Amino acid sequence: MYFRKLHLTYLFILFLLPKPDLNAVEKDKPNVLFIAVDDLNDWVNCMGGRKGVHTPNFDRLAKRGVLFTNAHCAAPSCNPSRVAMMTGVAPHNSGIYRNGQDWRKNERLKNAITLPEHFRANGYKAIGGGKIFHALSWIIDSYGKQQNDPKIWDSYFPSLTQPMPDTLWPQEAKARTGKKGYTHWSPIAKGKEAPTRRPAHFFDWAPMNEKESGMADHQVIDWAISELRKDHQKPFFQAVGIFRPHIPWFVPKKYFDLYPVDKVELPQIKENDHEDTSKIGQGFCRKSWQRWAVEADMWKGAVQGYLASISYADAELGRLLDALDQSKYKDKTVIVLWSDHGMHIGEKEHWEKFTLWEESTRVPLMIVAPKVSQVGGRCSQPVSLLDVYPTLNELCALPKRGDIDGQSLVPLLKNPNKKRRLPAITSWGRRNFAVRTEHFRYIEYNNGDRELYDHRQDPNEFVNLAKKDPDKWEALMKKLSKWIPK
Repeated sequence: MYFRKLHLTYLFILFLLPKPDLNAVEKDKPNVLFIAVDDLNDWVNCMGGRKGVHTPNFDRLAKRGVLFTNAHCAAPSCNPSRVAMMTGVAPHNSGIYRNGQDWRKNERLKNAITLPEHFRANGYKAIGGGKIFHALSWIIDSYGKQQNDPKIWDSYFPSLTQPMPDTLWPQEAKARTGKKGYTHWSPIAKGKEAPTRRPAHFFDWAPMNEKESGMADHQVIDWAISELRKDHQKPFFQAVGIFRPHIPWFVPKKYFDLYPVDKVELPQIKENDHEDTSKIGQGFCRKSWQRWAVEADMWKGAVQGYLASISYADAELGRLLDALDQSKYKDKTVIVLWSDHGMHIGEKEHWEKFTLWEESTRVPLMIVAPKVSQVGGRCSQPVSLLDVYPTLNELCALPKRGDIDGQSLVPLLKNPNKKRRLPAITSWGRRNFAVRTEHFRYIEYNNGDRELYDHRQDPNEFVNLAKKDPDKWEALMKKLSKWIPK
């Protein structure tokens, strides 16, 4: 009888106690500002990949948290990289290898829980704008599918079915072609016929005199700023896609002026670089584009256009960071900045991405986690973009998922000098893999060909040790080969 009375008294006290405010619990969770920058390689100043590049805002963000200087994409192409990032599933497990594949029709991903879905299921508002999933159909007709899935977001700018706003095209480009301005890579250059076939792609570059406010990225950042000024009742996951420095390189003239073309330094290349590389790797490589750029005297102009586009993206990032710093969310927001893959601008006689070499796979990755990440930390351990999903899970105290690849980077955010056993794995097509450790890159192709590069001695990957001295490096290659999925 005594215990029954005690139990009833306890229940009565519980009834009188104030009920927990679930909204308050949600509000204690950090917000997430998730920033994707398209085709941004390691040329940004803080990555040390390019002398004289003007990127004060990338550098500023890197100093606020941890910069991962040895981060790599899951696949060196827009669609497979972004799908892997957003689902947490590696390409070799999903089967998404190419830009044209529809990931939602993929048997292994039809029930995948994307990052925004996972956050929404756990009390967050998920909003996005710009290019997060692969989408290029707004640039030219018939290229690229619109891969954004409307139902995974609460709202999207400019709309759930159009991930990129319309953009301005410079008058110079319109006058040149009568349309949107592909391509500056004309068969005629410097008054003479180009000796090799021009790239059959929408490469172009030109300084713009039109108003910056009409550009797609500027509109996306305007939207992102307006969201940061709102009074959100829930914690938010805000994805912001910055399209530049993706081609075509049309940005305001002031960014071209930062890099006078006569002072542009070209990437370092080696004559007959591919004498020791795999035939499969050479098949991925666009050496004819490089020959054309050199012989038509277009290489410096292209480098200038890419550099100008990086600095333009940096300026848009600066506007976004200023808005965050002026908002009430400044100290309660995790920031993740990443690029989907790297970019060759002539390195290894190649253009764009689509290879398993360093310039294709290495990406900027910066994470700022208030009260968790080391301020100004730099981590040289190999990490993958696949690690971002589990990292955000841990930082935001979301339920762990057993159906995703990658491992949390929180230990490295707390201590960037901590050693990591795992390498970064990148795949390009079926059964072609690169394994990146702190000092080595090992590549294994589907025909058994191998490449090995020591980045302590050979950061440009000019010497394939697997070909030069296989006996000396056989033990290491066998060790690294064990990380490749079978």
